[in-house]
Amino acid sequence: MANSLPSAEKPPVKRIQSFAPIADVNARTLILGSMPGKASLQAGQYYAHTRNSFWKIMTVLFDADSALDYASRTQLLTSHHIALWDAAHSCIRSSSLDADIEAASVVINDFASFFSRHRQITRVYFNGATAENLFRRQVLPTLQPDTVPELHRLPSTSPAHATLSFNEKLDAWRVITVAC
Repeated sequence: MANSLPSAEKPPVKRIQSFAPIADVNARTLILGSMPGKASLQAGQYYAHTRNSFWKIMTVLFDADSALDYASRTQLLTSHHIALWDAAHSCIRSSSLDADIEAASVVINDFASFFSRHRQITRVYFNGATAENLFRRQVLPTLQPDTVPELHRLPSTSPAHATLSFNEKLDAWRVITVAC
């Protein structure tokens, strides 16, 4: 028992880090999440949780096979001039829930550099409220006013956001096809 932790103590939560953006020079739209969940971090892929509806929505919107592999899914986005990234570069979070992100631990991605490399992006669609809040509070004040794209929040595709059905989420997300 010399090295055991008391039952009330929990091991420290580690800092997690997001992925590089999926974007090419022709991107006109950016879809922005908050931070990948545990399933995504383990898989090394955006929206890897089997119950997250993001990829299902994308394949329906762009009339693609829902069984596409990850590389083909990302190609689907770039072929429609869509970039994908997260607001946070890193943070401390004890679960996959955005509500568990320790606010003081958030390090934001470098959007000034991203937008300078992707000047054709005119719209940002937030995948839920946390991504929007992080961007508006921590990114927007750092951008030059003439470089700020249109900003739109969409309902989260997370399985934790169960107040809307898949079809309701799909209908809301149809707006991104106009931007393509």
